Amino acid sequence: MQPLNLNDFEVFARDKISESAYDYFRGGADDEITLLENSSAYKNIFLKYRVLRDVSNVDTSASFLGIKLSMPVLIAPTAFHKLAHPEGEIAVSKAASSEGIIMILSTLSNSDMEDVVNENDKMVMFQLYVYKDREITRELIQRAESAGMKAIVLTVDTPYIGKREKDIRNRFTLPEHLSVKNLLPVSKDKFPVVDNSGLAGYVSSHLDPSLSWKDIDWIKSVSKLPLVIKGIGCSEDALLSVENGADGIVVSNHGGRQLDTCRATIDVLPEIAESVSDKIEILIDGGIRKGTDVIKALALGAKAVLIGRPVIWGLAYDGEKGVKDVLNILRNEITLAMALCGVDKVKNINNELIAK
Repeated sequence: MQPLNLNDFEVFARDKISESAYDYFRGGADDEITLLENSSAYKNIFLKYRVLRDVSNVDTSASFLGIKLSMPVLIAPTAFHKLAHPEGEIAVSKAASSEGIIMILSTLSNSDMEDVVNENDKMVMFQLYVYKDREITRELIQRAESAGMKAIVLTVDTPYIGKREKDIRNRFTLPEHLSVKNLLPVSKDKFPVVDNSGLAGYVSSHLDPSLSWKDIDWIKSVSKLPLVIKGIGCSEDALLSVENGADGIVVSNHGGRQLDTCRATIDVLPEIAESVSDKIEILIDGGIRKGTDVIKALALGAKAVLIGRPVIWGLAYDGEKGVKDVLNILRNEITLAMALCGVDKVKNINNELIAK
């Protein structure tokens, strides 16, 4: 049996990775209410379709920050891909390149950023955590620019790591044969198992909880790359992103892995889009599993969406081919949903498609 939709890949992947790795990728914070809401909120949004329109040639192409995409989808930054498959981020990079979309590489990747970029025709952006040691941060930014990254995606919703109970119970840490390649030699001996999980200990030891809006100027001064701020959950912070010179934002609650019981990303998107959509490009992640979810996100104001966990499940299922399968299924669903809504181009997806 072959996967028919993105949810199927999780079922197929579960038996191919360790229980600890599965729990790490799948889990959320506390009671996982936000994790579940991210997906279920899409089920409460209904589409309005139009008929007798020419949809014989549906075009899914889109763009973000001037970069052309084959569809309005990017690969979200997720850590530790080699927990899912030995080829890790390299396999994901190849799949993204083949399918004509952007991959956002995590700071906490198991592969060198230069190797990942080289496999992707430089369609890669770099997700940045800011370290207490600003020289580490500066080096990461400058390496990303030298490697040919297209943008810096600054994650701002992790001053501390959320209480991820599955990781605490599993005392999650990296296996001996894996490391955080972009941070050697910091990564291996600084990934301790403390009172909860090794990841929590790492974040507590190294990431900077004092990061604030005043630091945005410093980050922009280190690199000429566009800056995207990831982790926006309200219109106030979206406006501050604009005021502080960001080029894009990602409406994100870290996949339900940080503050539990915050609202689903798709529920906060409309108010954010109303505030800033004419000033900045908006991405959204969290719970996107169907082509119709993508249509809803775009209709409510996003320029494109990010998918994270489905890519990991595809990677675990069948490496590079598994990731391609995920992307192709989603592309086909987007194409079909557009046609059935009576829309032939992504630019024509708007709020009129949302049933009031």
